[in-house]
Amino acid sequence: MEDITLTINGKKISCQEGTSILNVAEKYGIKIPTLCHHHDLEPFGACRLCLVEEEKTGRLMASCVAPVAQDMTILTDSPRVTKHRRNIVRLMMAEHPESCLVCSKGNRCQLRQIAAQLGVGETDLYPIPNYKRLEQANPFIIRDLSKCILCGKCIRADHELVVVGAIDYNLRGFRSRPATVHDLPLKDSSCTFCGTCVSMCPTGALASKNTKYVGTPEREGLSVCGFCGVGCSLTMGVAGEQVIEVNPSHRQDTVNGATLCVRGHFAHDFLNAGERLIRPMIRKDGELISASWDEALEIVADRLLNIKRTSGPQSVALLGSSKCTNEENYLFQKIARVLLGTNNIDNGGYSSGQRLLRLIDEKTDGGCRIHPLEQLEKAETIFVLGANPDQSAPVVGYYLKRASRKGVTLIVADPRQTELADFASVWLSLLPQSDLELINGIAALLYQKKAYDPSFIDRFTEGFGEYGDGLSSLDLERVTGVTGLDLDILEETAGLLNGKKIAFVVGHGILQQRYGMQSIEALFNLSLMTGSLGHAGAGIYGLARENNQIGAWDMGTAPHALPGRQPLNDVLNSDTARRDWERAWQAKLLPDQGVNVVRMIEEAEKGNLKALYILGENPLRSLPQPERVRKALASVDFVVVQDIFPTETAEIADVILPGAAFSEKGGSFTNMEGRIQTFLPVAPPPGEAKPDWESLFLLAAKIGYTGGNDSLEKIRAEIAELVPMYVELDSQRDVAWVKETSKRKLFDPGGKGGMIPFSSVVSTGDEVYDDIYPFTAILGSVRYHLGSGTRTGYSDRIEELGLKGEVEISPEDGINSGLRDGDMVRVLSPHGSLERAIRLEKRLRKGLIFVPLAVNANDAMNLIGLTELCRPESPGWKTCRVKLEKL
Repeated sequence: MEDITLTINGKKISCQEGTSILNVAEKYGIKIPTLCHHHDLEPFGACRLCLVEEEKTGRLMASCVAPVAQDMTILTDSPRVTKHRRNIVRLMMAEHPESCLVCSKGNRCQLRQIAAQLGVGETDLYPIPNYKRLEQANPFIIRDLSKCILCGKCIRADHELVVVGAIDYNLRGFRSRPATVHDLPLKDSSCTFCGTCVSMCPTGALASKNTKYVGTPEREGLSVCGFCGVGCSLTMGVAGEQVIEVNPSHRQDTVNGATLCVRGHFAHDFLNAGERLIRPMIRKDGELISASWDEALEIVADRLLNIKRTSGPQSVALLGSSKCTNEENYLFQKIARVLLGTNNIDNGGYSSGQRLLRLIDEKTDGGCRIHPLEQLEKAETIFVLGANPDQSAPVVGYYLKRASRKGVTLIVADPRQTELADFASVWLSLLPQSDLELINGIAALLYQKKAYDPSFIDRFTEGFGEYGDGLSSLDLERVTGVTGLDLDILEETAGLLNGKKIAFVVGHGILQQRYGMQSIEALFNLSLMTGSLGHAGAGIYGLARENNQIGAWDMGTAPHALPGRQPLNDVLNSDTARRDWERAWQAKLLPDQGVNVVRMIEEAEKGNLKALYILGENPLRSLPQPERVRKALASVDFVVVQDIFPTETAEIADVILPGAAFSEKGGSFTNMEGRIQTFLPVAPPPGEAKPDWESLFLLAAKIGYTGGNDSLEKIRAEIAELVPMYVELDSQRDVAWVKETSKRKLFDPGGKGGMIPFSSVVSTGDEVYDDIYPFTAILGSVRYHLGSGTRTGYSDRIEELGLKGEVEISPEDGINSGLRDGDMVRVLSPHGSLERAIRLEKRLRKGLIFVPLAVNANDAMNLIGLTELCRPESPGWKTCRVKLEKL
């Protein structure tokens, strides 16, 4: 579009043709009032407050929907415009209840603000009462539609941003209002309680339900969500020393924009739970008693050093946190390697398939570390495998649904007909653990049609000939048998992928499954074959479950790697990375890889693990076979737990150190995109609790550390100096991106570097039917909880919702088993059992059952065997064979 010139309030302005008058005015700092406009929504022109006057013609226009034109002369505050605005506000206020003094919106009410700016106090009109019933029969949102001004923001946000369609306009004229289908309560509708409508509402018509505080926050601060790996930007409202309200920050440069999910918006009330740990505790005579920080840290330092001295550093292990900050994880692994001399360090990201994300990083030499989610809406084709982001990472789900609505081809492969499947061009209802065969089958069909990118393959890859031979020999009839899919739908899918650059979105259905490693290699082959790597809106998007899962890995809380994902043992490069870190830290580092979290449990069972320090993780709730884990940890001589709650794991600790939640400390998180976000505390920690980085530094000092990591700024500066990926962390910006450091030719601006190899084509083993355990159980997330549900389990709002975690089975299996909705059953696997109610789900195929995670103390983990992920003999942590017993 060409640039044009116009005049606004006497100011000459140049802008692009087609831009709205409102957007141009905002760009140049000219304020125009509006109640229905939001930069993330399509212009609507409902409130008419943004009226402006074209001086030459005298025409009045709604500036949000009126495009600029050459030589326009616009007045934004002429007497005519002001008069009309005042009348519009007067009419709105005549219908509005006089409840400002008790309204939860308070002085943040945009109608009240604009009325004050226009000098409208009394309307001088007859009141027009428009009473609507108050709805608050859910734990999250109060609807008082007598305050609704019909701006339409809530409806448009629901349809345009969240893409659910739970509400729309109902009735006409004076009776018009936003409503659900059949005017049902929100809890009985398709509403996901993301709260986007609440944060959009300009008045008090929609408000967060808060039974413990009435009124508006005393102050607000920016932060980053502490739940999933999306890393949403938050505005947190504080009263006294407690967070009482959470909203999206509405900054335009954030990953979430104006949206959040139910956890991010409403489940942060866990921060104010009465069970928070507020002082250190030590175990004496079998009982946990309060202690001073100095006493507790003295005990931890003495015991760790004594065990290291008597049993060797290999007898000590540390479990870092995918929820703690980059700075804290960096300091934690430094204590492990420099002060305790052990590489036995891991983090909770292991449970989320971190090993498979590492495989992609190794194959690309770190060339695919940045994947902005916004590019998904510009993708050519999206292929979702083993992921249900609507439940696990809802903001990712919003991006995918918006992309589908914009015409992007969306292919979903999932045994269950998820909400996302309803938006798909093709839903591949494959059998569990058959993704490898599916990927290879599609690749074989593309190869047959010569639907690959020969230029990309020749320039950047090697081994394609052998890979092609493997595809040619693939038995497509076996593929259809293993996947349970007809050849026709596989050919249709291959046709949709033909000639396209593909964005692969991968979730825990792949990352935690039996053939996860092989499936990722096959997916990587397909991305190379189609030339999808290195293109915007294409490549492999791995969904990180926890808020700082990526950052914890980057900081070196992993048994195989130093900070920056640099290998501990790299003989081919003369162990350069380890030697560089030895010089930087002035310490000798062991070259041998440490043990991961599963191996820690196994070593404890053997009696080899004598000390375990757990930071911000709850393995007794998050790992499979929790009773086995409990017994193993009970055999460890000394266990330290640093957390914010008295978790199941904390109950067996010898020392408990109270930490600070993310909102109570400063630091940085790295999200699944590769976006680094720094933040400051918005409220103080409760009682004597300390930010984890501070207590870790105090502990390091007692162990004998004399370095300068005594402030966040110094820790951050050291990371920026020593970790090339994080060179921008020490800048003054609150958002930066990791640096990709690949030496592969594909990612080198100069076209130099090594080629990326294809992997061989491999197949799954034959599945053997088990008549003792005839069902396949799929363990999956629900949107109201995250991970094992430790933190969301302390949310009063989530608790009030009353989730029962019903086990879902198909109606056909229900009939065959003599089961009805609400019947209690015992689900048994070779490893354990659980008892829950049954729900018949028509979107589930025969032979499958779905078991929600996190609810009922995450007893779903009783069904899974504790094995190392990616081991050939491991069945994975995603599915298992089970049987049902009616109670």
